[in-house]
Amino acid sequence: MRAGGRSGGPSGRRGVRRWRLLGRGGPSTAPTDRTAPPGPLPGPGPGSVSATAPRPAAPGCTPIRDCVGEPGPRGRPVVRVVGTLRAVGERSVAGMPALTAELDDGTASLAVVWLGRRAIAGIEPGRALVASGRISMTRGRPVLFNPRYELQPGEEE
Repeated sequence: MRAGGRSGGPSGRRGVRRWRLLGRGGPSTAPTDRTAPPGPLPGPGPGSVSATAPRPAAPGCTPIRDCVGEPGPRGRPVVRVVGTLRAVGERSVAGMPALTAELDDGTASLAVVWLGRRAIAGIEPGRALVASGRISMTRGRPVLFNPRYELQPGEEE
């Protein structure tokens, strides 16, 4: 095999890209947040969405806290979760754009990442969302890459 070939580690161009996609290093992993203020997410108060009240589960949805953990004997199952988007931002992953968001259902939160997208209409802080896919752990945090999603109507709609 030639140097920098398709080995399992982070060597070679493809390996480095894979490690960057998983958030394990690389020069362009810092998020660029355009829609949420810097610092911690706003807590309950005027104009903010309360993170303390769990969102009522949609049919067939699993609480996020029950989705994280060790995969079973059949691997990572496809899960369906419902929650509210707390923060939405854009970052670069391996030189490609990625739209990132934090989905919170009142029991726990997870990161949602759409690779190759700078923006998606309707994906904004405070919006209710049902997402489904396989949850992976990246840097000890649950992440849902390129999920299927359904935008839910807000309280004012």
